[in-house]
Amino acid sequence: MELKYFRLIKTIAEEGSIANSSGRLFLTQSALSHQLKDLEERLGFKVFHRTRNNWELTEEGKELYKLANTLFSAIDEGFGTIKQIKEGAKGSIKLSAECQSFFHSLPAFIQKMGMLYPEIDIDLSLGSTQHIISQVLSNEIDIAIVTSQPEAEALTSTQIHKDEIFAVMHRENPLNEHPYLEAGHFEKVHLLINSFPIEGVWVYEHFLKRDKVNPIKISAIPFTEATLSLIDANMGIMCAPKWQLASFTLPKDIVFKRIGKNGLKRTHYLVVQTSQRNKDYIHDFITNIEEDFLDTE
Repeated sequence: MELKYFRLIKTIAEEGSIANSSGRLFLTQSALSHQLKDLEERLGFKVFHRTRNNWELTEEGKELYKLANTLFSAIDEGFGTIKQIKEGAKGSIKLSAECQSFFHSLPAFIQKMGMLYPEIDIDLSLGSTQHIISQVLSNEIDIAIVTSQPEAEALTSTQIHKDEIFAVMHRENPLNEHPYLEAGHFEKVHLLINSFPIEGVWVYEHFLKRDKVNPIKISAIPFTEATLSLIDANMGIMCAPKWQLASFTLPKDIVFKRIGKNGLKRTHYLVVQTSQRNKDYIHDFITNIEEDFLDTE
């Protein structure tokens, strides 16, 4: 049975007559009457009881009407899915990272994505990173890179990177005499960080805080080049993973010192709302960032 007959039955049933259905189906009353007559002859039963001003479905017609509704509902749903698939190949992503170390390498990754997927518009958010999970949940950002795996059921997290944080110092710094640094060693240190608050700095939150150790001086310097110059002058130390400094020309007297006997290690997770995870452009982004960052230092 052709689709046009289901549309004919559905329209006449809803409009109440062939006369009323003509404009909706863009056919003359004569053409519609011919289609209905042809259909009923093929089926071997009447679809409508006809009177001058009233058309009612027969019992068989009611079943065909229900079938028509089911059929067109399925078609609409199918085309809706196709539209989502088509639109899912393009979109915009607002990205942020809890650890500002990633801001050194993300621009190069975004440039690569721009060449591979020109229909994905990636916006790197450099704002506050203190409440980044809340920002994902409230749709302020789409994807976050964090150092603690969230427990929210609405979020999906993927491990993308492991690293180790070292104390970066001048080789003549007295702390360089130790095989590794303990928390107490930081009490007389001038600690150079990227930005305040100190609670957002990994070495403080996960190493110094538990022993109630506070460096004698803390300075926030947003420019890595300036921080490295201060370290080269033996005027302070910073704590960072080695890969964060890979793109910089390091002074020859700078050394990396392990923090803690077993090292101060982190795992980074990519977090996205579960409802967004399977969009094509989100999936493509996650797949590529996994390939670029998933390794152990």
